[in-house]
Amino acid sequence: MKNKLDSHVGAYQGKNLYDFDNKILLNWYPKRIIELAQGAKSILELGLGHGFSTNVFSKAFERHLVLDGSSAVIENFKKNFSACSVEVKETFFETFETNEKFDVIVLGFILEHVDDPCAILNKYRNFLTTNGKLYLAVPNAEVLNRRLGNLAGLLPDMQSLSDNDILLGHKRYYTVASLKEDIKKSGYKVEKMEGIYLKPLATSQMISLNLSESIINAMCEIGISYPELSCGILAELTEIK
Repeated sequence: MKNKLDSHVGAYQGKNLYDFDNKILLNWYPKRIIELAQGAKSILELGLGHGFSTNVFSKAFERHLVLDGSSAVIENFKKNFSACSVEVKETFFETFETNEKFDVIVLGFILEHVDDPCAILNKYRNFLTTNGKLYLAVPNAEVLNRRLGNLAGLLPDMQSLSDNDILLGHKRYYTVASLKEDIKKSGYKVEKMEGIYLKPLATSQMISLNLSESIINAMCEIGISYPELSCGILAELTEIK
């Protein structure tokens, strides 16, 4: 499994067309979680990925632990964010154990990678404090630009994985409905669900427009109210008592 995880490191090295989207998504959603989780002191984050979210979270919590199963991804993070002193533990999500409890647990663009999303969600309920919150961010199969592509006959199946998805190790997309289904199966209730970045056009088209930062930020703000149309879906969960 380790070598398989290491093989995806190329997707996180900043040489991909979709880094345009990643920088927007992965810098926006952690800031949004920080707003929603005011007062929380500890955070457990699953996965380093590109490192953007970890870098943002590291400035906002007293205790920050990150789990990642790939030594190559961990080394890439240390190279790109050498000033970030967050604690990183090399471990698989499925086998991690601890007696520690966290106010916030974040699975940011993780569920699309794992074999059994509900098993992961069930397991990590054990590591939440009594009033703790778990946050999920997942890619949306029905984002506006994919809906347009489908209607235009360019994308016959909105659930189909692209070459970039395969490079990233994705196994699935989510919709608002399918995400709610997995959340319910796993013993959580949804406190809040919102969109991350309402992206109207394909990535190459977005880049060609040379949009200002204020417009990009506005697309993220608008996306909050439209999870069904946004590039990503963000859910705030609490355990069903």
